[in-house]
Amino acid sequence: MKLTFLGADHEVTGSCHFLQAAGLNILVDCGMEQGNDVYENQELPIAASDVDCILLTHAHIDHSGLIPLMYVNGFRGQVYSTSATAQLCEIMLRDSAHIQMFEAEWRNRKAARSGGKLKEFVPLYDMDAAVNVCKQFVGCEYDRVYDIAEGIKIRFTDVGHLLGSASIEVWATEKTENGDVTEKIVFSGDIGNINKPIIKDPKHVRDADYVVMESTYGNRSHGGTPNYVEDLTDIFKRTFERGGNVVIPSFAVGRTQELLYIIRKIKEDNLVGRDFDVYMDSPLAIEATNIFIKNVESCFDDEAVELVRKGINPLSFPGLKYATTGDESKQINFDPNPKVIISSSGMCEAGRIRHHLKHNLWRPECTIVFVGYQAVGTTGRIIVDGAEEIKLFGEPIQIKAEIVQLKG
Repeated sequence: MKLTFLGADHEVTGSCHFLQAAGLNILVDCGMEQGNDVYENQELPIAASDVDCILLTHAHIDHSGLIPLMYVNGFRGQVYSTSATAQLCEIMLRDSAHIQMFEAEWRNRKAARSGGKLKEFVPLYDMDAAVNVCKQFVGCEYDRVYDIAEGIKIRFTDVGHLLGSASIEVWATEKTENGDVTEKIVFSGDIGNINKPIIKDPKHVRDADYVVMESTYGNRSHGGTPNYVEDLTDIFKRTFERGGNVVIPSFAVGRTQELLYIIRKIKEDNLVGRDFDVYMDSPLAIEATNIFIKNVESCFDDEAVELVRKGINPLSFPGLKYATTGDESKQINFDPNPKVIISSSGMCEAGRIRHHLKHNLWRPECTIVFVGYQAVGTTGRIIVDGAEEIKLFGEPIQIKAEIVQLKG
């Protein structure tokens, strides 16, 4: 058995591990880096056509985003994940391709105007690659052992990070002079907190010969579990009293659904003391929310399952408005009433959130709430770190709004 770390070594994003065992070449995750020039300088260190299969811990792009590039470069093996992860990847990888194509169009117009000073930008992959590689996914159940090849068995265990997220146990049996020897290696994937909304708490794997462990927050004392209902209620109250909007850059998959669940509770109990609208401005988040509802029995915790059994949609409430088209997104900023705007991307690198930041960052009555990790070099990280000004669409924007970062 041989393990090579190809990504997320001393880093947070771009997870990828190369496992050679039982005569097979296996990738565990194949993620895209987040931050500066995320689409550049991401060469695969091994021939994609030589990879037998990919094991995927969860659907976030920093773990799955380069799987279509593997397809472009000749990978035709199977991608093993949980069923929920496979469903989410269908929409998330398409969205990644769409963003790259949009980015290419914008950058190449800029390159044309530069008179040859800027090089042409070529996306890592297109929509066809994203769609076709999803046909190679094999959806697996939690807690079941699968024989995926001679000498290789795997099992997915729920780790409560995202719908469908898992740690992956791999048993590799190899022939030696003294007979067959089986070793077990566990890839933790990203591990969620206990008592997270909607999804189940992480389960623990009890034994292993080797463990590859994520440690995004491994050097921190976490303290108590954050009270998101209380924190968001306070933010909503003081912002609405100022006549401002609450803008929440949020990952379309996972964090947005948690926010909907929490805001439903806030509204149901009338904790803010006034009515207000919540705009979900992300087509991807809307699709992802529908996938969440399809996976109630396998992934939701007891509290969320009980709501569904009572006929209550835990991810919906009065005053929730969806913006699917570009025109609907633009109209949000013409609504004069104080409101909540949830939009992606979570690190503010792309997507409709950048328009909402442009319209709200300069207003001292507004609040920008960050609810997830902000990688170094991203727009979100620059704002969180206290910048006084930032450029959006080539225009300098003063940062006058209240900036809040909630614990993840």
